Amino acid sequence: MIQLTFLGTGTSQGVPVIGSNHPVCLSANPKDKRLRSSVLIKWGGSNYIIDCGPDFRQQLMNNPIDRLDAILFTHSHADHTAGFDDIRPFYFRQGSINIYLTKEVYDNLNKRFDYILNDNNKYPGAPSVKPNIIEAGVKFRLNENFVLPIRAFHNNLNVTGYKFDDLVYLTDVKKIDLQFKHELINLKILVISCLRIESHPSHLNLEEALKLIDELKPKKTYLIHISHLLGFHDEVSSILPNNVFLAYDNLTIRC
Repeated sequence: MIQLTFLGTGTSQGVPVIGSNHPVCLSANPKDKRLRSSVLIKWGGSNYIIDCGPDFRQQLMNNPIDRLDAILFTHSHADHTAGFDDIRPFYFRQGSINIYLTKEVYDNLNKRFDYILNDNNKYPGAPSVKPNIIEAGVKFRLNENFVLPIRAFHNNLNVTGYKFDDLVYLTDVKKIDLQFKHELINLKILVISCLRIESHPSHLNLEEALKLIDELKPKKTYLIHISHLLGFHDEVSSILPNNVFLAYDNLTIRC
């Protein structure tokens, strides 16, 4: 069984947005308060994180774990990587931590976090990691289980989704590489980003996300990477199809 906890379900600015007077940003409903998108996956007795953004520390204070077995990165944008240094407490307790990422993402992080990744410039006290370079379409092993990287596109930037048995996680998606669509048909659970009502050049909006869901026909879908411009959680939830749900921070699901 896979247990997935939504550590954050918001877009790059989070919700509420700093200084915003938008009604959703002023909402008292805790489901309208969204940290940057990330999930914790418990699978086969191990703990895996997908993306560690700037809210990583706060997210794991809300959902504590005593061991981190690996981080899987989707892409290099700051809202998905800026918490990289906050893995230090795990490193101090357990040693080097496996990370899984494409060469493109590794090269980006190597520039921004060279004091972690560059052995010749490693800062004393910085965490150590074991990079594992992955490719879309090539399965890799997490302990006794296998994960399939899925290629999608965030405007012109490659993003990596992950398929865990019958669950797929896709964030910051505008379109999916056609060669991978057959892997997404009739899933038990699809987790996919949905930014707002209006169209956006780099993200699915609600209309596009629902059209894709109708095409893929998962049993259940959870929408993530949500901005305040999608609307109030309860109002949007009331108009969604019966098998489509707005995820919210700290929600746990099982597959």
